Amino acid sequence: MNEIKLFAPGTIANLSCGFDVLGLCLDNVGDEMIIRKSKQKGVRITKIVGANLPLETEKNVAGAAALALLENSETDLGFEIEIYKKIKAGSGIGSSAASAAGAVFGINELLGRPFSNKELVYFAMQGEKLASGSTHADNVAPALLGGFALVRSYNPLDIIKIKSPDHLFASVIHPQIELKTSDARSILKKNISLKSAIVQWGNVGGLIAGLYTNDYELIGRSLHDEIIEPARSILIPAFDLVKKSALKSGALGVGISGSGPSIFALSKGEDTTQKVAKIMCEEYDKIDLPYEIHVSKINDEGIKVLNSKS
Repeated sequence: MNEIKLFAPGTIANLSCGFDVLGLCLDNVGDEMIIRKSKQKGVRITKIVGANLPLETEKNVAGAAALALLENSETDLGFEIEIYKKIKAGSGIGSSAASAAGAVFGINELLGRPFSNKELVYFAMQGEKLASGSTHADNVAPALLGGFALVRSYNPLDIIKIKSPDHLFASVIHPQIELKTSDARSILKKNISLKSAIVQWGNVGGLIAGLYTNDYELIGRSLHDEIIEPARSILIPAFDLVKKSALKSGALGVGISGSGPSIFALSKGEDTTQKVAKIMCEEYDKIDLPYEIHVSKINDEGIKVLNSKS
C-alpha cells in the first residue's frame, strides 16, 4: 500500500469512575484521515478540513504522534497526512485522540504493521501530551483497540481490552461550548480522601465485573464518580438536570464524557438509548443552548480502514 483512508472514531473517556484509566470506542462518530507514503523523509500535515488546527507537524497532535512512531522505526520513508475533522476540538469525545491514533495506525499499516495496536498506544499518547499536557491513554487506547479499554498501569504501560455487552449503547450530547482538557484538569484537587478513594475503587471494580458478566444493573450502579464529576460538572450548563432526566428515562448511568462539556449516558437497548437521547435534547432546548446529539453502539473494532491504494 502507498495510501490508506481510514475512520478514526470518537471515544468516551473516564466513564465516571475511571479517571484516566477507562474509555470506550464509539461507532458512528469520528474523523476521516488519508495517509500516504512520501519519498521526502519526515511527516507533513498537508490538509485539514473542518477545524482551524495547525499544519506544522510538531504543533499538531497527529504529527507529534507520527513522529514518535517514526523515531522508533527503521524506515527511510516519509508520510503525508490529510485530516477531515468531524469531531470538534474541546468536545470531550476524543478529538485529539482520534487524530493521534489515526496517524499512528495508518502509518503502521503502510509500513507493514511492525507494531501491534497495543504498542501504538504509546506513540498516540505523545499526541495527547501535546493537546493536554498529560500522556493519558483512556481515549487513544479504545480508539486503537475498540470496545472498552482499561489502563491497568502507565509505567509500564499495561492495557486490557474488554468486549462490550451486546446490548449496551451510548447517548452523547455535546453542548456547543468548548472546554479545553487542560482547563478542566486545572480545577481538580491534587489530593483526595481515603473515603472517596475507597468508593471509587469499588465502582471501578464493579464496572469491570459488570462488563465481563453482562450485568447491566451492576454496570449502572458502578457508573458513579465520587471525585472528578463534583468538580467538573459546574463547568457544564444544566448538567444536573440532564443527568436526572436521563436516569429517569431509563439510562443505566450518566456522566461527563472525558473532560466535558459533552455528557454521556449508557443504556441497555437501542430503543431506551434513543429515548434517553431525546430527553437530553429536551433539557437543552429548555435553556435554548445549541447542541449536537450522538447515539452509538459500542465499536468493538476501533479504527476502520475505508480503502487503500497501491
